Amino acid sequence: MVPTAAYGSWPSPIGAALAAAHDGRPEYVGVVGDEIWWTAPRPTEGGRRALVRRRTDGTEESVLPAPWNVRSRVIEYGGQPWAGTVRADGTPLVVFSHFPDQRLYAYEPDAGPPGTGSGRPGIPAEPRPLTPLSATGGGLRWADPVLHPERGEVWCVLEEFTGPAPTDVRRVIAAVPLDGSAADDPSRVRELSDGAHRFVTGPRLSPDGRQAAWIAWDHPRMPWDGTEVLLAEVAGDGTLHGARTVAGGPEESVPQVGWTADGQLLHLSDRTGWWNLYRTGEDGVPVPLCTRPEEFGGPLWKLGLSWFQALENGLIAVVHGKGATALGILDPESGELVDAPGPWTEWAATLTVHGTRVIGVAAGPRTAYEVVELDTRTGRTRVIGSPHDDPVDPAYYPEPQIRTFTGPDDREIHAHVYPPHNPDRIAPGRELPPYVVWAHGGPTGHAPLVLDLEIAYFTSRGIGVAEVNYGGSTGYGREYRERLREQWGVVDVEDCAAVARALADEGTADPARLAIRGGSAGGWTSAASLVHSDVYACGTIIYPILDLTGWATDETHDFESRYLHSLIGPLDEVPARYRERSPLEHVDRISAPFLLLQGLDDVICPPAQCERFLARIAGRGVAHAYIAFEGEGHGFRRADTMIRALEAELSLYTQTFGIERTDVPLLELKR
Repeated sequence: MVPTAAYGSWPSPIGAALAAAHDGRPEYVGVVGDEIWWTAPRPTEGGRRALVRRRTDGTEESVLPAPWNVRSRVIEYGGQPWAGTVRADGTPLVVFSHFPDQRLYAYEPDAGPPGTGSGRPGIPAEPRPLTPLSATGGGLRWADPVLHPERGEVWCVLEEFTGPAPTDVRRVIAAVPLDGSAADDPSRVRELSDGAHRFVTGPRLSPDGRQAAWIAWDHPRMPWDGTEVLLAEVAGDGTLHGARTVAGGPEESVPQVGWTADGQLLHLSDRTGWWNLYRTGEDGVPVPLCTRPEEFGGPLWKLGLSWFQALENGLIAVVHGKGATALGILDPESGELVDAPGPWTEWAATLTVHGTRVIGVAAGPRTAYEVVELDTRTGRTRVIGSPHDDPVDPAYYPEPQIRTFTGPDDREIHAHVYPPHNPDRIAPGRELPPYVVWAHGGPTGHAPLVLDLEIAYFTSRGIGVAEVNYGGSTGYGREYRERLREQWGVVDVEDCAAVARALADEGTADPARLAIRGGSAGGWTSAASLVHSDVYACGTIIYPILDLTGWATDETHDFESRYLHSLIGPLDEVPARYRERSPLEHVDRISAPFLLLQGLDDVICPPAQCERFLARIAGRGVAHAYIAFEGEGHGFRRADTMIRALEAELSLYTQTFGIERTDVPLLELKR
């Protein structure tokens, strides 16, 4: 007989250390010769990103040892941080961005292990810098590289800080010599674009190398509001000429461009209200390749994201669905779309192709993110890298429910509900479980339907989780995305509260034991919910925005410095709205206990916001705790940080909900 125990008190083999060790996912898959390479998280190695290769015999190994950290800071969220090729002698060459100094480095891993010498004249085994250091803005930054060994260059995005303010920055497409001469002589870097646009992606070259296409946009637009596709001719001397707009516009979002093997330019566009795939017509009129009321793309939060890739035989691999739920193979002539088999319900925006094979990163409700290969000749899929392994019995994993709730004005609200689940315990017959509503970041983003051991950490202990894809989330078309226009702090708060109330009203959740939790934009929603709603007994607020006026006036980075123009309205036109929506201005309305978690190196949501918030809450008798983590930025990456944060969050809930546990460190709540 299964023992009975109160919700929240259940023992679980899914500890905070286990959840932290499995945090993160593979990213940025690519092909180097016949090998598949990608970056992978290393939470126990200081949170670095490792570059990993899968050799042709199936073995998987890190290309670079610690402390090498393959990650870019361009637009702070980064982007494609590496590119690789095979030299004429068959050995690989990789160029990558190293996170601590943001320089580009070249490395030949098969020339000899680091520190031993290459054994080849003139070729060092250690990574060698290609770009100079800069004291302004923490260094020059580089992303979305494309190797051109025949020219002896790598083409990429250059982000250069020109002054002390976070918005003192310019971005251009640049060519960096592979011989390392620019490391000491910055004049050797050639600028290829004219700097007319605030933001650019890396160039995509046509198969014959005679044309280059890239995406550009300007403030106050975000890339999901409107972008342009620029097309230029590549001259014999490697310069770009005649750049012109061939797709997109101020109210049309194009998040990716690419070429077919026969030289046709493809792009994603939401011109119909959904991100669909198009061929750029010779007359400038886009030709739809598969018109459907579903998404074939997503928000361009990082440079170089890839939702489609053309194969040599003319077919196109696409990620599509309500969200990014499937990998399909599209015949652009007939419009036929055939999905790959498998248990995965989410495909990341990273695809590459090699011959007839398609490689991506996918996850499902019972599997974490892993590198997956589709053989288009046979239609078969297999895991080829970072394979999911069950660190505990899968019986402890939650069983998600895909739900649609009704919010104010009868609007639909999408959510994933994870009821408490543990094979070793059941709750007393009439007890209702506590639930935590999770608000995702962005806010232009979405919560995927995938295995997350942080969720399992709570559900296996008897605390339910509801992830809400509130109005403004991606995956449901532009109209759903636009619900948040000038309504941030209203629609997101209302939608999360509507889901919480519905779970209580239907008898799924205990109405007296509801909490809200979120990070970044989700941290904003959590804080705003404690101000404007009486639904929640407590909240966890993680690296949040708390003061809109401060955030809009040089207190965040350039990429999002005008984001509030669409989310709230122009500051110079509606300053009162900024004050009314900001949790900082209404701490007197907060009565529920809360936990505030913050990285001290965060330049996106800086700790100064938390400090001002805490100064105003002091002495008001509201139970709260603040934990700040040195060496952490926007998004926790170190295992020890994640462990402490998870255990502190659980302690907040046990104290607030009246749950007895002795296996978690007590969080001290101040008043």
